[in-house]
Amino acid sequence: MASEMTARERLFACLEGKATDRVPVWLLFPYHPSHYYVDVRNYPDYKPIFDASKKYALMLNRRNLGIPSDARLLSVRKNSIPLFTPEVSYRSEVFEQDGAKILREHIVYRGRSIFEEQHMCESGSRIKKPINSDSDLEFFCSLPVETDERRIRRELETRLPEYQKEKQEFPKKYGSMMLDLGEPIIPLYAGANLEEYSLWSITQKELVKDFLDRNMQRLRIIYKWSLENDLADIYFLVGTELASPPLVSRETFRNWIVDYDKELIDMIHSYGKKVIQHYHGQIREVLSEFSYMGADAIHTIEAPPIGNCTLTQAYKELGDNVTLIGNIQYDDFRSFSKNQMAAAINSVLDECRGRRFILSPTAGPFLEPLPRQMIENYITFMETAWNYPRQQ
Repeated sequence: MASEMTARERLFACLEGKATDRVPVWLLFPYHPSHYYVDVRNYPDYKPIFDASKKYALMLNRRNLGIPSDARLLSVRKNSIPLFTPEVSYRSEVFEQDGAKILREHIVYRGRSIFEEQHMCESGSRIKKPINSDSDLEFFCSLPVETDERRIRRELETRLPEYQKEKQEFPKKYGSMMLDLGEPIIPLYAGANLEEYSLWSITQKELVKDFLDRNMQRLRIIYKWSLENDLADIYFLVGTELASPPLVSRETFRNWIVDYDKELIDMIHSYGKKVIQHYHGQIREVLSEFSYMGADAIHTIEAPPIGNCTLTQAYKELGDNVTLIGNIQYDDFRSFSKNQMAAAINSVLDECRGRRFILSPTAGPFLEPLPRQMIENYITFMETAWNYPRQQ
């Protein structure tokens, strides 16, 4: 009998369309703390899940070379790999108004500024995004994007020691380091009032496209440096969903997302590395664009009522040219009994039997403390897949 595959061997076999000894399982848990998720290694409620995952699941240690470019708050996001040249600055202010605490983060350039505002009071909090009007958009898109290769590489070198430390600490047999370095659309989406954003795809598309082109120049330098330094075997593209139907037209999806992602994916592949694209929502209409972009895997295909595409429909469109990852909804971990969770997993695995597939939740981990039901469902999730009958 062949020896048991390691999680890493199982992962890369599946990404390359080769047979695996068991169904690969990814919990989305990074090994090191992340801005996106609960620190699963240090919260007691997650300990039994994390310990079990060392046997049953693979790990993709998602990193950003510092602060992620899609962090929710500008006050955090400004510390990611610099988007703008040094002539652009940030200014913070905090004050009280009508019993509420107000935090403002300004982007300042040549005497003008736009700002993000956090409004916090006893009844809750709200955030005003910095790009709210045509004039805000024109100002933001006029800012000089950092495309000086020497400055960018110098900045990246300062971030390298911490990353290399984490890479050394990560047990390679568990899976892979995974870099999430961003896509051109992310800074605009993160800063925009989304009610206006859709309109701008019609009324300001040339202005936006110029900004995206300049940000792509910057990203080419960042990706090339990372690939030259052999930092990770897998790259994670999360911006694909940020300008897609029904939020914007299919034409806008092609112009704002597809062409840029295709270039990044081709670049990553030219260095022998893998790409996973992340996409929530209504994917069925744009599956042919995913086929064209050519990633190694797509996370996550969501069936109705959350999305509009079953795994069967996705395989019919994409064939066996890509690994699908999914698709147990995160909320199901909170609501299902153990028997319901096992039944849902077996149904998904039956649907995908013999295909390129990695079982995963659609999102998370977010909650702490973690309800006992969720702990049990995470364990059931892994054990059910581990014990699923092997393909003969």
